[in-house]
Amino acid sequence: MVAGRTREVDISGIRKMFEAAPPDSINLGLGEPDFEPPKVVLDALCDAVRHGMNHYGPSAGLVPLREKIAERYRKHDPKTTRENVIVTGSGSEGLMTAALALYDAGDEVLVPNPGFVLYAPHAKMLGAVPVPYSLTEARKYQPDFAELEELVTPKTKAIVVNSPSNPTGGVFSNATVDRIVAFAEAHDLTILSDEVYEEIVYDGPAPSFWGRTDRVIVANSFSKTLAMTGWRLGFLVAARPLAVELNKMHYHIMACPSTPAQAAALAGLESDDATRAMVKEFRARRTLVVKLLRAIPGVDLVPPAGAFYAFPRFEWPRSATEVAQALLQRGLITTPGDAFGSLGVGHLRLSFAASRPNLRRGLGILAEYAESPPNGSRA
Repeated sequence: MVAGRTREVDISGIRKMFEAAPPDSINLGLGEPDFEPPKVVLDALCDAVRHGMNHYGPSAGLVPLREKIAERYRKHDPKTTRENVIVTGSGSEGLMTAALALYDAGDEVLVPNPGFVLYAPHAKMLGAVPVPYSLTEARKYQPDFAELEELVTPKTKAIVVNSPSNPTGGVFSNATVDRIVAFAEAHDLTILSDEVYEEIVYDGPAPSFWGRTDRVIVANSFSKTLAMTGWRLGFLVAARPLAVELNKMHYHIMACPSTPAQAAALAGLESDDATRAMVKEFRARRTLVVKLLRAIPGVDLVPPAGAFYAFPRFEWPRSATEVAQALLQRGLITTPGDAFGSLGVGHLRLSFAASRPNLRRGLGILAEYAESPPNGSRA
């Protein structure tokens, strides 16, 4: 009755926990800023709707918005123009657009493990084979290039990268980015770089892959930096020949992105003040979360360098899903680490895009759980 690809994928572990949560739970599971979009963005949306911007626009997006995005990316490559930019209906749609443009049946795609929940399913839905590569605590979530050399084959078409990372909060160093570029060029691979958290960093900027090679597609979004998660607006940046092919796939998914939402995003890009204020608060929350987690017995953590997730490892005699379900019964929403790949076993993803009082309450519930683990002994 349905296509075979529907049996190849499942609802993500993130959504399963979110939708199963009882009312009034403390939500440290879903990854979205607990901020509203800046006032200038809200005002621009209303103005756009009231002044006739309610119709189809260009498939690749409104020219002024594409120009503004290109302007921002010229710090990485001065030759960047609007022809390199495609505005998409969210970062997720951008990732699917890139997958459609890149993957054929039988291709192999290197995907991070642990990594965001869409990368492997996108490959599977197109008949490609996701091949996980390891990001471990011991390496501070930097890839192992010896492992990558063992995993690559003549069938490998692309490598997906995500820095800052969801779920680990890891940020690639400049040296790592350069080595991935060299690896991709040596093996004739395209780099699909998910950079939606690029501005949410705490220990220095996150290096972009743009401007280092023509073999890259950068996926980005307004959801995190402008707190517009529900608006579903993102963009892709790619070299001109590839951008043309991406826009064809994008058109056949959704024709064109929301016109009034684009006008609002353009207004939001005129100033970084709101984003800087949000990141300042996230930095304070990161400090609080690291302190509270390190005080819980049986928990270890690599402090996140970017995004707004902590990915603690626990030593309790239950699976990540069982722990997450037990915490859910106590009123705390988390995401089991194995939702992000096999190396997420024994981890939870905790979003600190929540108020400081809720972070204290939520991690208090986690601490109480640690004091009475399921085998009846203290952790």
